[in-house]
Amino acid sequence: QVQLVESGGGLVQAGGSLRLSCAASSRTFRWYNMGWFRQAPGKEREFVAVITWNGGSTLYADSVKGRFTISKDNAKSTVWLQMNSLKPEDTAVYYCNANLVGLTTTPGPNWGQGTQVTVSS
Repeated sequence: QVQLVESGGGLVQAGGSLRLSCAASSRTFRWYNMGWFRQAPGKEREFVAVITWNGGSTLYADSVKGRFTISKDNAKSTVWLQMNSLKPEDTAVYYCNANLVGLTTTPGPNWGQGTQVTVSS
């Protein structure tokens, strides 16, 4: 089991940037593949990005490819999501997720509490 705490959300204008952080409490964090998901009002939670346990591979949703970057530091037990060129449609609650499966768009059982990102037009 891994405990996850997200931070870094906020209000930003379209075209701006935000950097989300997800801090983990588990000593086994290094073995987890880490992902970001988001949920907009009235919509289902959707996959955003995932990175393998060693940071060697990443996968992005088409809607964020080229604008978002996921990264992981096992020494700091932290994963980040750098979001550039933000659009109003990126507005959502962003959740950190951990899985032991691999580079997958399917979430694992470990979730953070979420952080709100609001992009104004």
